[in-house]
This record gives sequence, C-alpha cells and structure tokens, in this order.
Amino acid sequence: EDEAELLAGIEDGADRLDHLVGNLLDMSRLQTGTVTPLIREIDLDEVVPMALGGVPEGSVDLDIPETLPMVAVDPGLLERVVANIVENAVKYNPGQEPVAVAASALGGRVELRVVDRGRGVPDEAKERIFEPFQRYGDAPRGAGVGLGLAVSRGFAEAMGGTLDAEDTPGGGLTMVLTLTAAPGGIRTEAELPARATS
Repeated sequence: EDEAELLAGIEDGADRLDHLVGNLLDMSRLQTGTVTPLIREIDLDEVVPMALGGVPEGSVDLDIPETLPMVAVDPGLLERVVANIVENAVKYNPGQEPVAVAASALGGRVELRVVDRGRGVPDEAKERIFEPFQRYGDAPRGAGVGLGLAVSRGFAEAMGGTLDAEDTPGGGLTMVLTLTAAPGGIRTEAELPARATS
C-alpha cells in the first residue's frame, strides 16, 4: 500500500514536471517568435473534447452546437489553449457544479467561453494573470508556476485570436477565447456531419 502511494506520488510529480517543462519551452518559443501556427479549417468539436482528457470526468459541461461555423486554427495549439484554460478553471472551481465550456458564433468569429464559479479575479488583476509566472491569490495544492495562461494567450494570438478574462455573473471567472471563423460561414443542414443511428 505504501509502495503504491509512493509510486502514485512519483508519477504525479513527473507529470507536473513534464507540464512545467512543456510550458517553459512554449514560453521560450513565444518570446523568440518561433511559434509558426499551421492554420487549417476544423470543427471545434474535433479538438475541444480531446483537450478535456486531463480533467476528471463530470467536471465539465460541454456545449458546442452542430451548426457552429468551422474555425481557422492550428489544431495542436488550440488543443493546448483549451486544455490549459479548462484545467485552470476546474482547479479553481469549488466543485458544486461543473465548469461550463460553450461555443457560439459572433459574425466572422467563434467564441469559446470557459465559465467557473470560483472566487474570481479582481478587475485590476485580470490582465496580470496572463503575464508569465503570475498566479492570483492562494493557488490550490499542485498548481503550476503561472505559465499556463501566458502560453495560452500567446498561442491564441499566434492563431489570430484573443484570450481574455471577465467576471462570471454570480461569481467566478470566465475565460473568453475568440477565434476566426473559417470562410464560408454557418453550415447548412445538408453540410452537417451525418449522425450515426443505432
């Protein structure tokens, strides 16, 4: 039993170290201008569910409408951005209800909102949380060193998007990721993927 706990602790530490090194390398690439996004048109529901693999089952309520336009992004960078902001939201969410992840179309843009019910961030600190090595307040046990949001914003901007923080009505923080909709706009019913029938 003690050996199993020790091994689990070592594995957890190795995962955190791997995540930290990845974020440090990404931050270095962003600061030197060597991030080159490979933009292609994708459906958000191709990437967003994969980005949720690092969070406990049931901790996220996902809403991506089938009629949402495709987005012009680098799928690998988008997956990292979504994983970072969702994992952060889950970490700070008190747990009474799941973090909401919802997408909507706004003209030539697509907006992905990640909504938590944590204690939020004061207005004067909202921009500061996107700076490298910045964390707000008492971070939960096992929290990182404050690179995730800086890397996420850098990747969003490299793809022509934005990442901002705003208050969640009723308390908490909402991360708003805005991406460029792919040319062609909203898909018609005929263009939607065929639904599997059982």
